[in-house]
Amino acid sequence: SGSKLLMDHCCPYLIIQPKKRLNLVRVSKSHQELHRELRMTHKRGPCLNVKPELQRVLEQRNWEQGMKQRKEAEEEKKNRSPLQQELLKRHQRLEELKAQQEGLQSSPEFIRVKESLRRTTILDLGEKVV
Repeated sequence: SGSKLLMDHCCPYLIIQPKKRLNLVRVSKSHQELHRELRMTHKRGPCLNVKPELQRVLEQRNWEQGMKQRKEAEEEKKNRSPLQQELLKRHQRLEELKAQQEGLQSSPEFIRVKESLRRTTILDLGEKVV
């Protein structure tokens, strides 16, 4: 057994040593770039105004898309015919009436009666003025 210990110390190359397995995440380019960016920001210290490049690009893209949508909406508004405008107004009025009716349906009966009385008095006053 003593000679075996001597051989182990003298000739370590005879024993097959397992190689350390590569961590595929750490080897990837994106991970290396991210890690490099983290090290650089850590060296610089906490800078509140400095954003990572990806975040800046995404914010810029979102801003440009918002501007494009607003511009398209304005163009669409300008190019509407009078008929389309009237139809849109009528649709909006109908939606408002439907929402009011749904609100009234969920309210107690005495509130609905009060609202209908209000409407009739307003209509009566309008007829008298005209």
